[in-house]
Amino acid sequence: MQAGNDNKSIVIFDGVCVLCSNIVRFIIRYDKKDIFRFASIQGESGKKLIADRIKPSADPETVILIDNGKYYYRSAAVLRIFKKLPGGWPLLYALIIIPAPVRDFFYKFVAKKRYGWFGRYEQCLIPDDNIRKKFIDQASG
Repeated sequence: MQAGNDNKSIVIFDGVCVLCSNIVRFIIRYDKKDIFRFASIQGESGKKLIADRIKPSADPETVILIDNGKYYYRSAAVLRIFKKLPGGWPLLYALIIIPAPVRDFFYKFVAKKRYGWFGRYEQCLIPDDNIRKKFIDQASG
């Protein structure tokens, strides 16, 4: 699998994280131009896409956006996702002016607390038929 094949931006997320899965649902709801595809970091496609980029972890701590073959992590990924959504969401991209170490400090704080605050699923999000095509591992199956 090639990153960014079919000109879609790929969001790699923690599939067992309740917060992360809800954010994916949020992106899908606003993705009217069908820009995004998704892969859980625990799934085969997610693992392949990041194999040479980050070390596997039992506690994935970052969201990854692959856009035009370039990889973005943590707050940079989140802000670039907002930039691609319709309506007022791209205004949040203005936060990119805050230095990455400061943005990522807050990102990492939430990432460490997310299971305690929001919970954890026993298995990754299983998309229904309406959104299955947006999930890389589900699209072919």
